[in-house]
Amino acid sequence: MSEQNIRVTTRGAARWTSGHPWIYRSDTMDHPPAPGLISVLDRRGKFLGQALYSPASEISLRLLEPTERPVDAAWWVERIAAAWSRRAGIDATGFRVVHGEGDGLPSLIVDRYDRWIVMQLLSAGLETMRAEVVAAVRAVIAPEGILLRHDAPVRRHESLAENVELAWGEVPERVEIREGAVRYFAAPWTGQKTGAFLDQRPNRLLAGSLVPPGGRALDCFAYHGSFALHLARQAREVVALDVSEDALERGRENAAANGLANITWRLGDAFEVLRDFDRARERFDVVVVDPPAFAKSRSAVAQALRGYHEINLRAMKLLAPGGVLLTASCSFHLRRSQFLEMIAGAARDSGRTLTVLEHLGQGIDHPEILTIPETGYLKGIVLRALS
Repeated sequence: MSEQNIRVTTRGAARWTSGHPWIYRSDTMDHPPAPGLISVLDRRGKFLGQALYSPASEISLRLLEPTERPVDAAWWVERIAAAWSRRAGIDATGFRVVHGEGDGLPSLIVDRYDRWIVMQLLSAGLETMRAEVVAAVRAVIAPEGILLRHDAPVRRHESLAENVELAWGEVPERVEIREGAVRYFAAPWTGQKTGAFLDQRPNRLLAGSLVPPGGRALDCFAYHGSFALHLARQAREVVALDVSEDALERGRENAAANGLANITWRLGDAFEVLRDFDRARERFDVVVVDPPAFAKSRSAVAQALRGYHEINLRAMKLLAPGGVLLTASCSFHLRRSQFLEMIAGAARDSGRTLTVLEHLGQGIDHPEILTIPETGYLKGIVLRALS
């Protein structure tokens, strides 16, 4: 158990008893200068648990261990092994091994890219335990290399350096990973997030199964084509849109790796291209709308909703009779209820009759804890056009 102590207010202690691992600076009664593992006491001195302490952050305490058990090398191996075992059976070589608070390991991200691991230590308290975390990942997973993608802006709030650093072994610039029957390249050193968008994995597999043999599909925000690749396995033709030529070039490389020649890679703004498609009376059997986060702050939600409404309205108009729309949002600040209300409004304005086939969320490698809303951000829906 940590030798350092910190007392918290009644309100701070109540956050833990209600199932949330964070205690804010405003609810701490002491302010030790150094980050690290710390024992947390209530205002009367009763032990509450051990937490990662970040003196510079608004989130001062993140619950790590509710008992007085030592948080040592064996503890870390046990926790990493438990998270690893929960991913057993995932039909992919790229997935998240540790999803921070969702796996009871706050501020820790561990992603697998085939034989390599990319990690993020996103709090000052956790950074003090870097050696133990790296050693545990090596012991449990035995990767060929571990990369630290510490270029996440959230580290700035912790007074931590933002960089990309090799922690152990070697990690290549590009890694081929498999997702079901599809292969694509991830970029651990430079790609989005830790190298690829792993959170949509199960929804990409679903999208591929929705395409009728010989059908026509549209991927509206294709990026490197991870949805388009799955769509193309059964489709006659897939149109993949993106505003970045570099992204489309990566998509072409991914298609070539899968031997797929039925994807048209089109440069353009999705809002404008979908309007042009509607004017030309283009129709698709499956349309995927997976845009980047439109609402990156709470204040941006109203404007984001207008954008989501517009792009989904245009996508609905492009559905062939019986066609399917898979649409999602990765904006944390946009709640699921707001997303569904927006979808209903777009459906009403489209004049189409749309039935719900499935509600979407994150895969089992991105566990969402009901009492920790920050663990859940991805929401989506699958709709079929009846008319």
